[in-house]
Amino acid sequence: MSLTLTKAHIIKEIQNNLPKLNSAEVVEKLLYIIKSKLESGEDVLISGFGKFCVKDKKERKGRNPSTGEDMILKARRVITFKCSGKLRDKVNK
Repeated sequence: MSLTLTKAHIIKEIQNNLPKLNSAEVVEKLLYIIKSKLESGEDVLISGFGKFCVKDKKERKGRNPSTGEDMILKARRVITFKCSGKLRDKVNK
């Protein structure tokens, strides 16, 4: 069974140690920092958790899955995530 972790869930967990308003501010600020760094093309490394990387994808040939028609996919940037070895080990215990 999978549970989606939302900002509200994170805030509630942090709330055990901080007032609710402060918890929300902490989560919002953290997400703002991560988004800002990724938007500017910087990678974000969270030690013991993983690394978010911005990758450039070149223009390439593709296919419309609905029609099967060949098309050119525009160049774009994507975000990838690679978990840390510590996190991977904990997940695989």
